[in-house]
Parts: sequence; C-alpha cells; structure tokens
Amino acid sequence: MGTSVTQPLPNSRTEPDGSAVIRVLSYNIRSLRDDEDALARVIRVCAPDLVFVQEAPRFFRWRKHAARLAAKSELVVLSGGATAAGPLLLCSLRATVEHTEDVLLPLTPGLHRRGFATAVVRFGAAARVGLISCHLSLRTDERYAQAGMLLDRIAAMDVPYAIAAGDINERPGGRGFRRLAAELQDCWAVTPWGGEYTSTPTDPHQRIDAVFATPGIEVLGCGVPVGLPGISDADLKAATDHLPVLAALRIPPRTS
Repeated sequence: MGTSVTQPLPNSRTEPDGSAVIRVLSYNIRSLRDDEDALARVIRVCAPDLVFVQEAPRFFRWRKHAARLAAKSELVVLSGGATAAGPLLLCSLRATVEHTEDVLLPLTPGLHRRGFATAVVRFGAAARVGLISCHLSLRTDERYAQAGMLLDRIAAMDVPYAIAAGDINERPGGRGFRRLAAELQDCWAVTPWGGEYTSTPTDPHQRIDAVFATPGIEVLGCGVPVGLPGISDADLKAATDHLPVLAALRIPPRTS
C-alpha cells in the first residue's frame, strides 16, 4: 500500500502559547456499503479531532446511519450528509462549534449534485478555523469551477484560517487540484508522512484525496496511515474503496 509510517504523527494537544495541534482525517466512505465496523476501527485508531467525510449516506434514514458511524468512531456529527449532497463533518468533543452550513453547488443537468459541508470551530485558545468537506465533480470543467467555489467559500467564511479536505477526483497535476494548491497548502506536498496514494486500497496508484490548509497553519505531517499501529491492511481494504488521509496540523493561537 505504499510507504509505511516511520515515525509517530503528533497527538492532539494544546501548546503553552495557546496554539492547538489537531488531527484531521479525510475519508471517502462509499455510503457505508462496505464493512462499517472496519471503517470505524480505522477512524478510531487515527484518533482524529475532525473527520472530513465524502459519500456519506444520502437516502433512507441517512441521519441515523451518520449518527451510528459517529458513535462507533467515538465522535459526533458536526454538519453535512444528504443536505450537502454527501460531504459530512464529524468532530470530537474537543471542538467548540461556532457555526455550521450545508452548501449545495450548481447542478449540471445529467451529473451528480455536489455540495460542501462547512463549519467554523475553535480548539481551546487557538484561532477560529473554517472547515470544508468536499467531493468534486468527475467532469474536468465542472471540477475546476467547483475548486474556485471552494476558494470563494473560504474567503466568505471570515476566519483567519481554514482547512479543506476531500475527494478531489483528480491527481495533483489536474487543473482543479492545481487551482486549490495555488492558494492553499497541499499538506502531503508540504510535510509527507505515511503513504501517498489513496486509490484504490487493493492497488494504491494515485493520489486523488487530499487535505489542504490556508497559509499560517503549520503542517506537522500528512499522508495515508499505512502501517500505523492498530490499523490492519485487512481493515483498510474492507472499510471502503478509498484510503484515508490523516494530517496533524498546528492552529495558531487567537490574537484578540
């Protein structure tokens, strides 16, 4: 599955200066059509403060399914799901939630509806941080436009820092991916850790899922948690059709 973890990723903590180290996970869960218990085990071992989910359940009793996954993962539902056309945000109780909003993007006839799950949260004395979980289009031109909409959404959130993560549906050389990386930090490229490729679990050969952060957020490490103690290759293969991306980030303290 790629390069194994060679050193521990920093754990969540509050620094003496008031900054917060947080663990962020991005994961396409294919509407919980695979082994939900394996999925929850992977999430728990990653010990995230935030989970940026793509392809959350969107139909019958979708809220119940999302709540069940959150409970199994020892987290709570923050925002998103069917009301964001699939993206979902989960969080630990460490997060103080200020605002949530589900955003539906313009619909192209004949294509799948897309959206963003968004929130603004704080961790202790750290600065406010905006969050966006996304799953961009399979079509090149629409994907490029949605990347621009994501950047516009960050600008409109009126926060000093932001994190966006999700299934970009193209490799780093693609136009949409490059549009995001031109303004945001591509966390894997900044501080690679663990494995690189996210698709597919049985044959990892491409990086189409990513965590992005605005300038000023310190990237302590980011990558696929291959070989992380407690996570088996069997669980990674059984959980869904993507591999997760785990990042440790340091959010600066509030200045006022």
